[in-house]
Amino acid sequence: MADQPIPDKASPAPSANRQIRRDPISTTLATGISLLATLLGLIALLWLLLFVTKGRFLKPAFESLASRMTERQVRVAGDFQFYFNIIDLKFLADGLTVSNPKWASRPNFFEARHIDTRIETIPLIFGKRRAEWLILDGGKVDAEWDAQRRNTWTFGDPNRKGAPFQWPVIRRATVSGTEVRYRDPQLQLLTDVKLDMIRAGGTRIVNDQVRLTGNGTLRGKPFVMSGGILTPNSTVRFGRTSLILHAQSGPTRLDVNGSLPAATQIEGSDLTLMVRGPNLRLLFDFLGVAVPDTRSYRFTSRLTKADDEWRFTRLNGFFGDSDLAGRMTISMPNERLFIDADLASRKVDIIDVGPFVGYAPNALATKGPTAAVSQTGGAIRLLPDAPLRIDAISRFDAHVDYQVRTIRAPNLPVSNVALVLDLEDRLLKLSPLTMDVAGGHLASDISINARVPAVITEYDIRLSPTPMGRLLRGIGAEESGTTGTLSARVQMRGTGDTLRDSLATSNGRIAMILPQGSFWTRNIQLSEIDIGTFIQKMFEQKLTEPVQINCGLIAFTVRQGLASADPILIDTRQNVMIGRGGFSFRDESLNLAFRADAKKFSLFSGQSPVGLGGHFAAPRIDVISPELMARGGAGLGLAAVNPLAAILAFVDPGDAKAAACGPILSGARASAQRTTKGEPRKDVGAETKQEPQKKKKFLGIF
Repeated sequence: MADQPIPDKASPAPSANRQIRRDPISTTLATGISLLATLLGLIALLWLLLFVTKGRFLKPAFESLASRMTERQVRVAGDFQFYFNIIDLKFLADGLTVSNPKWASRPNFFEARHIDTRIETIPLIFGKRRAEWLILDGGKVDAEWDAQRRNTWTFGDPNRKGAPFQWPVIRRATVSGTEVRYRDPQLQLLTDVKLDMIRAGGTRIVNDQVRLTGNGTLRGKPFVMSGGILTPNSTVRFGRTSLILHAQSGPTRLDVNGSLPAATQIEGSDLTLMVRGPNLRLLFDFLGVAVPDTRSYRFTSRLTKADDEWRFTRLNGFFGDSDLAGRMTISMPNERLFIDADLASRKVDIIDVGPFVGYAPNALATKGPTAAVSQTGGAIRLLPDAPLRIDAISRFDAHVDYQVRTIRAPNLPVSNVALVLDLEDRLLKLSPLTMDVAGGHLASDISINARVPAVITEYDIRLSPTPMGRLLRGIGAEESGTTGTLSARVQMRGTGDTLRDSLATSNGRIAMILPQGSFWTRNIQLSEIDIGTFIQKMFEQKLTEPVQINCGLIAFTVRQGLASADPILIDTRQNVMIGRGGFSFRDESLNLAFRADAKKFSLFSGQSPVGLGGHFAAPRIDVISPELMARGGAGLGLAAVNPLAAILAFVDPGDAKAAACGPILSGARASAQRTTKGEPRKDVGAETKQEPQKKKKFLGIF
């Protein structure tokens, strides 16, 4: 029997020869699930580890990492917890301190005996800071700016320019024993605010309202403040936060009430502001903004903050006996205060206009026009000498549109005032400033340049043809019989920080043109000047009929505050009136002489100069001139020889030469004036320039 071969035991069974094939997709999926499960397990383990230990072991790492990221010293003196409470971050620290940069006045930016909060994790990933709740006890915040516009809440490089503070949104809070200190040398503001304790019970705050108190100084002026959150439980339920705030500095009072989107969110707020006091200047002094003195005021407005702007809308109220409404926005572009306003008044009392040119409003209200008159070294002065507040206008810029429908004034028919004010780095422009005056229109451009050591003021004032009858009616005259018009222009430039000084040093020209028309002055008085008598004496008529004017020019050349007639020339149907002399902005003196020469022979005439003297505040008429006295003396002498010969002293040959109206109506200087025959006029020559210290004796030229 043949031997059978022995099978090779090392040879696999036929089934073992088949290779096992794996699906690559299944392999990848299984690997991914395994890794995800491992990662989730690690996260769960980490979460569990943090939850069980409350993350207390992370305290040294937190202090080191926070200090490195903020470039400040961050320390926790007591208990520390940092972990995920479900998915939101839970943070607790006792004795937490965050240091200030070295330039700050206090060592720490933030301190807290106890802080406990839960921060929403998902919004934090997208850069939004939201806290579901905050418990803070013994907190102290030192928020400071310095002169280089660095601040204590901008972390990192200590020399980095400060960024605006971004309030975190805190849904609900329990706060006790907390103080906030704010310091800004640019605004000259220092304030300390203390919060009363907020007691929470479950999801409700026991307090009916959360009170706060504080005090401080703004531009050296002390103030106190108080207020609180009126709806703390709405705040707890994530609703809008209603608040009230009252602040007072001396007689100036401010009240704010309304709501915030959240307890610490000002953006999008809906607030009502009410301010009142005896003088608006005291209120704006807190901002370093220059406004004139006013009588008592009271204003309300809506207030909100959008981006970097504080917006005051629906502004409405009064100052003195004048109303004011509109809107105003305050911002700080390029770290410089800017005011943009659009304002309007239905009626403005003339007394409330006084402060804008330098008069005291309360004095005007109690004493009337006499309050505008001041004594300076024994001289009576009318022009105001209130200085321009250069230090104040250097701190802010502004653009203001202001309109007034009516000026309430007994003898000033002014309405429809429109003003555009622009202030940029100490350059103040009132351009244009327009108004309707007695049926005419006045437009002006005024520039006040305080960028130079000696303030320069430029005036350009233009009056369109205005019915003189309506002007006269405004100051108490009968309009009937007056058909003439008046147009005028003033162009001057002076230096000085008061209206008085700028005019006293001014150079330029003043011109008033009278086209053809009639002029009647019955029953008119202005201040202490009886204009009716004045005109009667000039023209020697009884004023039983209007003076028929062919053309007229009353013009002055101003040099260093001294105004000389250049020329005064009025041509009427019966006479030619010529004026000589002038006035002074320096001491406000008047020294003018007017003379009317007849165009026709007159047997009985007392023609002589009529003087206008005194001062702006107390003018006087001088109808007894040296020439009239001379004529009277000559008449008496001739009467001693022959009574009929006395008449010769009062004979007027009527040789006055009619004036050419062309140069008059063009406002030309005296040197360009002509007769109707084209001959140069020699009777209207401009005054020669004189030494500033010498006073002209204008009446002596006749």
